[in-house]
Amino acid sequence: MRRQTKRVAKNVTKLKNEYVRTREQQESRKKAQKVRLYRRLAVLAVIVVISFGVLTNLFFGQKKVLAVKEKERQVLLAELAEKEEEQAVLTKQLENLNDDEYIAKLARQEYFLSDEHEIIFSIPEKEEKVKKKDEEKE
Repeated sequence: MRRQTKRVAKNVTKLKNEYVRTREQQESRKKAQKVRLYRRLAVLAVIVVISFGVLTNLFFGQKKVLAVKEKERQVLLAELAEKEEEQAVLTKQLENLNDDEYIAKLARQEYFLSDEHEIIFSIPEKEEKVKKKDEEKE
């Protein structure tokens, strides 16, 4: 029975009046609009995917650069701490060099200068004692 209806459908001629033509035009316009819509959506999807890829690439690139900069920052902070410590020592030494008593004490230690009524005894240091012991053993 279904076969008969299909045959009958083939034998039916379409009417060629104004109403049928306008309906066919409307249907063809709707199909064309759908095709254009799908094309626009496809182009938009491609643009979104490309943009997402570019942004992801930029993100990971900047993340790597940030990690390198952070390591460099840590190294520089450690170096800064060392330099500040060195500056504190040098500042303390500069203050001591402005003190006459410190200069006199330093001169007595380094150059064996004596103050009034002072006797200087030269005591060998530990390293010299160790060297002498090593020489004696050989």
